Amino acid sequence: MKKLLFALCISASAFSFAQDYSVPAASPRQKVEQQFSMSKITVDYGRPGVKGRKIFGELVPYGQVWRAGANSSTKITFGQSVNFGGKIVPAGTYGLFIIPTEKEWKVILNKDFQQWGAYTYDPKQDVVDVTVPVNKLADKQEWFEITLNPTGENSANLVLKWDMAQAEVALKPSSPDAVTKIADKLKEIKKIEADANKTKS
Repeated sequence: MKKLLFALCISASAFSFAQDYSVPAASPRQKVEQQFSMSKITVDYGRPGVKGRKIFGELVPYGQVWRAGANSSTKITFGQSVNFGGKIVPAGTYGLFIIPTEKEWKVILNKDFQQWGAYTYDPKQDVVDVTVPVNKLADKQEWFEITLNPTGENSANLVLKWDMAQAEVALKPSSPDAVTKIADKLKEIKKIEADANKTKS
């Protein structure tokens, strides 16, 4: 009986230990979240590695839609409506896809953000697409990476890079004047609150 209880305890301990670990992913999942203007932007994507392969033009064929990452499709969420490379996009979550060529990438936002890869990609579900130039990197980017690079108080670039290629999409609020007015009002409110706290003390 004691041996059985001991074995059960060992098994329970091993199970508990195993729950804290997992097999390393070939393409680790990453979530990037950053404040943008009055809200935030979140990107959830898989990060494939180069691993000695020729990427664009072979592993990722030119002229064909790509999931912009690995495994399940890349998801991007805007907390407010944005100007996405010159086109207005309502707040919400979208699938992010790319159709690459050697010199340009067509970056697409699609209503379907829950598919695996791009196997069921439907262009009829596209919300917007913008075509941006591809720049050659000085150093190889081993793991695919998406970052949000602030360019001002109310602007940023969505930066996508892998292997020797990099592309950027400019992001701005869809209504910059309205954002400025709201920000000014919020500053006024904060000043009123600060003054009220000073009076209390």
